[in-house]
Amino acid sequence: MGFSRSLEPELLDLLAADDPRARASRRDLVRINFVMRQQTIMAGLLRPLAAPRRLADLGSGDGRFLLGLARRMAPHWPQVTALLVDRQDLVSAQTRAGFAALGWKCESITGDIFEAMPHLDAEMITANLFLHHLDSLDLRRLLMLAEQKACGFVACEPRRSPVALLASRMVFALACNDVTRHDAVASVRAGFNGRELSRLWPGDGWRLREGLALPFTHAFSARRDAV
Repeated sequence: MGFSRSLEPELLDLLAADDPRARASRRDLVRINFVMRQQTIMAGLLRPLAAPRRLADLGSGDGRFLLGLARRMAPHWPQVTALLVDRQDLVSAQTRAGFAALGWKCESITGDIFEAMPHLDAEMITANLFLHHLDSLDLRRLLMLAEQKACGFVACEPRRSPVALLASRMVFALACNDVTRHDAVASVRAGFNGRELSRLWPGDGWRLREGLALPFTHAFSARRDAV
């Protein structure tokens, strides 16, 4: 297992949305998601699941990750309404147009995640590099709300391992700025391994899948059994 999970504030969360360092860090995350194969991994987890009418993505940021995922999923899942849930509305007109070009609708839901969750109307919930921000109590609370609301839940998070920690210290090679260099290490230390998310999942009657997805991702999916 390597080392125990530990949380510390990530710099991107502390910066204003229009701060130049924050904008640069969000661009860095596009490259990091590519290197980690996040969209490919999540698409692979989603394809066996039934196509949703509405999909809610937690911690969507500027929405570019979900748009890339939608491009992979649109041939299998047509006419989905994507709910982009984040503390701030960072979704550009260009990104919204990208969803529209796929035949998907795009809606932003702005505010605290625990205030938004009880009101979400979505059969599928996704989270990319988001769950690791939460401590165990808040994580259990979030998963309980997800279990009550959706038929499927998929998350791709940092893998907490010595190899991933070493890689996080090398993101300078991707020309990442100081914010991203700090947050990459913090993310891995707050990440997951083993069956940590499965043990927190609250409901019976679900098929759970959890484990390493190469190179540095901890993947989790939950699918409600057909009644």
